[in-house]
Amino acid sequence: MRKILIVQVAGLGYDFATACGAAELGGCAVRPMQPVFPALTCTAQATLRTGLAPAQHGIVANGFFDTTLRKPMFWEQSARLVHGGRFWEAFRARGGTAGMAFFQQSLGEAVDFLVSPAPIHTHGGGMIMGCYSRPADLHSRLSRHARRPFRLHHYWGPLASVKSSEWIADAIAGFLSDPDAPDLLITYLPGLDYDLQRFGPGHPKARAAMACVQGELARLAAAARANGFEIVIFGDYAITPVTRGAVFPNRALREAGLLAVRDVRGMRYPDFYGSAAYALPDHQVAMVHCLDPAAGADTARVLGALPGVGRVMGKAAQEAAGIAHLRAGDLLLVAEPGAWFAYPWWADAREAPDYAAHVDIHNKPGFDPCELFFGRNPFHVSMDTAKVRGTHGLAGEGCAAAFAASAPLRAETVAGLAHEMRDWLVES
Repeated sequence: MRKILIVQVAGLGYDFATACGAAELGGCAVRPMQPVFPALTCTAQATLRTGLAPAQHGIVANGFFDTTLRKPMFWEQSARLVHGGRFWEAFRARGGTAGMAFFQQSLGEAVDFLVSPAPIHTHGGGMIMGCYSRPADLHSRLSRHARRPFRLHHYWGPLASVKSSEWIADAIAGFLSDPDAPDLLITYLPGLDYDLQRFGPGHPKARAAMACVQGELARLAAAARANGFEIVIFGDYAITPVTRGAVFPNRALREAGLLAVRDVRGMRYPDFYGSAAYALPDHQVAMVHCLDPAAGADTARVLGALPGVGRVMGKAAQEAAGIAHLRAGDLLLVAEPGAWFAYPWWADAREAPDYAAHVDIHNKPGFDPCELFFGRNPFHVSMDTAKVRGTHGLAGEGCAAAFAASAPLRAETVAGLAHEMRDWLVES
């Protein structure tokens, strides 16, 4: 039975890796790989698992707008959100075992080992750190291998850092030596992404983070070799510099009378039941839902005129790009290089809703990279979009992801890697 460790590294772009002198990762030569479009974490992970385009597996971004509930849903974790068969199904049917660690939309996945952050939010506003794991003791086993507990604040927020990846690398390296370690193990290192978004790919702190990731990958590769595993390393996307700044589609919709808001103690919350349109931003794309079908033309005109919007994709354009799915919205905005989409619909900070100044990845109706920075109040996160210096989502020139493997795989695309892995695993 073949054994392989697959490591997805957030933000591992080919140009950035080579600029840092990383001709090899984990002892394997680095090559460029075409990312999925949109080049986002959940989209890439769903494509890896299924080998399908976003139009088929349904994960067009890190979040989506539920048109029935009229509710934005970000970072939801059910594996049933990802449609399609998994590349390891035939392998498991033949007796192979599989595991998944720290992947999005993994809860309930058809694997033998599973671990994912799953904190409990208390009524008092606090949080009890915990991970969902199957078997139930897996999180404890990984913590023993890492020789320290998992810290969620290293995984996301103003304190997020390479320490998150260091914990995962140490835990997985130890786990590979366990007698019951799965034959196929898929894991994720998030730490590089944070300083690339904070400072941009040209900053010394981003290069320092890359050096840390190289060390983590070296440890994982050494553990893989020692335990008879091949290793695959790939980036989900490349982070590119922010040169144009943030674009605010919901401000434009509100000014045009297409987005309605509620006044709650002076704060303005979106009224998804009374609005004609809303844009759900996620880095360099934004999914626009015309909640009033008659507002489609006006919505396209208003948003298409915004500086920094490179393209407004209707359903025909979405179909041609392989992303036409209900979750992609009636329109999909694509940013120009150097620009990104921010979710705020207000310009006056006094109108900001309560969650704007906090890490609140599930309630915010759009991805918010400002959560990587402290605000003026140390108990708050920043609301200053000008601080963000790196972004992603595009898949064109200069956006290639990095790929390296000890196994004989071409992996020109993420979907191609899934198909090759399916075939390679059963060729034994």
